Amino acid sequence: MVSTPIGNLSDVTHRAAATLGAVSLILAEDTRVTRKLLSALGISGKLASYHDHSGPEAGQRALDLIAAGAAVALVSDAGTPLVSDPGYRLVRSAIAQGLKVIPVPGASAPIAALSASGLPSDRFLFAGFPPAKAAARRSALAALKDTPATLIFFETGPRLAESLAAMAATLGDRPAAVAREMTKLFEEFRRGSLQELAAHYDAAGAPKGEIVVVVGPPGPAEQPSEDAVDAALRAAILESGLKAGAKAVAAQFGLSAQALYARGLALKDEDA
Repeated sequence: MVSTPIGNLSDVTHRAAATLGAVSLILAEDTRVTRKLLSALGISGKLASYHDHSGPEAGQRALDLIAAGAAVALVSDAGTPLVSDPGYRLVRSAIAQGLKVIPVPGASAPIAALSASGLPSDRFLFAGFPPAKAAARRSALAALKDTPATLIFFETGPRLAESLAAMAATLGDRPAAVAREMTKLFEEFRRGSLQELAAHYDAAGAPKGEIVVVVGPPGPAEQPSEDAVDAALRAAILESGLKAGAKAVAAQFGLSAQALYARGLALKDEDA
């Protein structure tokens, strides 16, 4: 699994270059893209296509080579293989056949964007491309709403403004960053709230290039006011009694049932 640059060819590692020069076969998502990298490195290795639409025979040929003692490299168009591109089935098959799978680490667009986003990086979730259709996108974002981590997405230029607006509506107006064309000549980082970023790209039009969106984690839950808790507790006590009412309100607001029971007793004295 050989990681390749996400834009700037100078980011290729010495180990990646040496590996690509030594293997018997290089499986590439798009051979035209990989051929440019190999040409820059002075490598004329044998290339074969391996992508989402490749049949099982394409992967099996590579596995047969490995079983016979050869070394095969898998690369994506840019970055680390298997991150939102093909390869998982091949790796799983290789492991199942007892073949050795070796990572050759390097550039990764999600990690690069996270590192320069200015958002919390201690816990994060890479969620790939949001669905293109609005309803499916809302559903996918809703499933991530309470994830206690920074979220990382890929997105296309034409869908960026609409996607950012959907994130703001579903996740809340969180701090975010849009990273575009990282490591390339026109690299751009734009930071702000999701609503601010959505408004900017709606006005500016669809940007060009590869895009990563980084969204901050949810903020702390807003604590209910004492008046709101007391009102809910009074209503619950009238409906189901003190003990059950305290438990119900505790579950509703995430509070201590024992403390609410004591508060309920106090409210009953006040209302007597």
